[in-house]
Amino acid sequence: MFGIPVEEVTPEMRSRAKAVNFGIVYGQQAFGLASSLGIGYKEAQEMIDRYFEVHPRVRAYLDETVAQAKETGYAVTMFGRKRHIPELRAANAVQRGFGERTAMNHPMQGSAADIIKLAMNEVARRLAADGFAAQLMLQVHDELDFSVAREELAALSAMVEEVMSGVVELKVPLVVDVSAGENWAQAH
Repeated sequence: MFGIPVEEVTPEMRSRAKAVNFGIVYGQQAFGLASSLGIGYKEAQEMIDRYFEVHPRVRAYLDETVAQAKETGYAVTMFGRKRHIPELRAANAVQRGFGERTAMNHPMQGSAADIIKLAMNEVARRLAADGFAAQLMLQVHDELDFSVAREELAALSAMVEEVMSGVVELKVPLVVDVSAGENWAQAH
């Protein structure tokens, strides 16, 4: 993204790169990226252009995804879950733009939602099968939060990491971070 070795990437640069990466898959344009990062429009557009220079298949994938959704009327997750997008056929350009951004976003965000649901089901099965007293309390995006006694913490952490990192096989690894605390804020 910045044309420098990974070792030289600062936390601020990483944060900006994440904003570009996630913004792009959400269909964000330079104006929205500039606003979210507090930078100028020109700098935001340059970041987006650099991203697509480094990752040209992403642009092609997004364009293909939108074209397919326009043809079929829906976008599909990697598990086959469809989201119908009637806005793609709207007369209003703003509504059509929303539909295009939804078509770009659904395969990725929807697949991520599918994956966390698969992980939740397997974790729930393992909690019961392995005799844990711990309880799955909450799911937030890609995070699972548990109520667990200290004596079960190590075993639960190992089980959850195993399940979440292996629930599906992708071309890239699913990296899982486990943390604990007396409350949700301390666990982060």
